[in-house]
Amino acid sequence: MIIVAGHITVEPTQRASYLEGCVIIVEQAREADGCLDIAISADLVDPGRINIYERWTSQQTLDTFRRTGPGSDQGEAMLSVSVEEYDIAEVRPLFGKGTT
Repeated sequence: MIIVAGHITVEPTQRASYLEGCVIIVEQAREADGCLDIAISADLVDPGRINIYERWTSQQTLDTFRRTGPGSDQGEAMLSVSVEEYDIAEVRPLFGKGTT
């Protein structure tokens, strides 16, 4: 399993429009083979921060989506980026039985 997690920052006045542009990415990812979860959302405390979370069955499914998914021309709005991929070998439910 691959987890992509982190955040980007944009000008607070641009955050809403940036997130609007992410709707199609989230919709397409959620329909893609291998996508277990994805969320791109406004931070509750920092008005310029956007949190990124993705969970994929494998590196291959993530790479396939990146090649065939929507392009992103939002790069110029990003002031900083701190997003990383994590290879996960084991998963345990936090509260009793897990659900997917």
